[in-house]
Amino acid sequence: MNGEFVRTARDGAVTTLTIDRQPALNALNPKVLEELREGVREFTADRSARVMIITGAGERAFVAGADIAAMSKMSVREAGAFADLGQSTFSAIEDAPKPVIAAINGYALGGGCELAMACDIRIASEKAKIGQPEVNLGVIPGFGGTQRLARLVGRGKAKELIFSAVAIDAASAEKIGLVDAVVPPDQLMSKALELATLIAAKAPVAVSLAKAAIDRGLDVDLRTGLAHEAALFAECFSTNDQREGMDAFLSKRKAEFKGK
Repeated sequence: MNGEFVRTARDGAVTTLTIDRQPALNALNPKVLEELREGVREFTADRSARVMIITGAGERAFVAGADIAAMSKMSVREAGAFADLGQSTFSAIEDAPKPVIAAINGYALGGGCELAMACDIRIASEKAKIGQPEVNLGVIPGFGGTQRLARLVGRGKAKELIFSAVAIDAASAEKIGLVDAVVPPDQLMSKALELATLIAAKAPVAVSLAKAAIDRGLDVDLRTGLAHEAALFAECFSTNDQREGMDAFLSKRKAEFKGK
C-alpha cells in the first residue's frame, strides 16, 4: 500500500513499512494509525510476505509520539476513541501471526515507544532516544505503554521511566531489555533486513507457531504454557514444512519451505 503517510515496499519475502510524516517527526494521528493498521492487515493476509520491518522516514525520528496538536483539542470521548484506535492498531501488530521487527532510526517517544514495543524484535540506531514522556503533558501512555513496558523491563524500571518522563539512549535501552540490538545509524536498515531475511528463510508455519507459543505462554502459568507448547509442537507434524525440513536435514541439502 501507499497511503498519505504510510508506504510499504517488498524485498523478497520481507515487507518494509515506513511511516513518512517527516515535518511532524512521523507523529501519530488517526490517519497515520489507520494507514498503519491497513498495512499490517495486508502483510498478514499476504502469504508470500513472511517478515515485516517497521521504521520511520528520515534520519531524525522513528515516531516522535502521538500528535500533540491534535490531542490538545480532544474531548474525553475523543481521547478515549484515539486510545482505542492506537491500542487496536498496535495489538494488530503484536497479534500478527508473522514476525515484525522495529528498526528504530531516531526518536521513539510516547506512541513511538509503544509502537516499537508492539513489535517482536527491536533494533535501534545508536542515535535513537526512547521513552514515555506523557506525564510532561498531563496525561499517561494510552497506546499500551503502561502494560508492555512493565512486561519488557519490569515493574520498577517501567515506573521509573514513565513517572520521570526521561528519554534514554539506545545503549541504556539495550541494557534494560527495551531494545534487542544497537547498531550504527548507517547499518540499521541493513541489519534489520539481514535478520528479517534470515527469519524469512525458516519454516513459516513453525516460526508462526513459535511466536504463538512464546506470546501466549507469557500470559499463563508455566505448566499451562508447557502444555500449549507441546500441542503446537505436535501441530508442526501436520505440515509439509516439517517433512521437508527433516528430509532435507537427513539428505544433507537445503530445505525449501513453502509455508504449508
